[in-house]
Amino acid sequence: MNVKELKPQSAVPEIVLEVTSISEPKNFASSRGSGRLCNFAGKDSEGKEVRVTLWNEQCGLPIKEGSKVKIENGWCTEYNGEKQVSAGKFGTINIVPE
Repeated sequence: MNVKELKPQSAVPEIVLEVTSISEPKNFASSRGSGRLCNFAGKDSEGKEVRVTLWNEQCGLPIKEGSKVKIENGWCTEYNGEKQVSAGKFGTINIVPE
């Protein structure tokens, strides 16, 4: 799957992205609970970028700029008019070995 194929509020069966930038983890609290989150921007094989959100223990993954990650069984949402992807409750995110 490529970034241009992503649709908000829909499943992401599999996508591979190269990390182009990553933010520091931060704590959050809402009516649904609290935890940690961080974001990174990733580009697909066509050079299109999308934001990826990591939740809680995923923030501890050794992801850095230039890493390639594969998200399987993820989810696409839209926040402030921008598509973003996460592994969601049932998906996985893994670093692709070089």
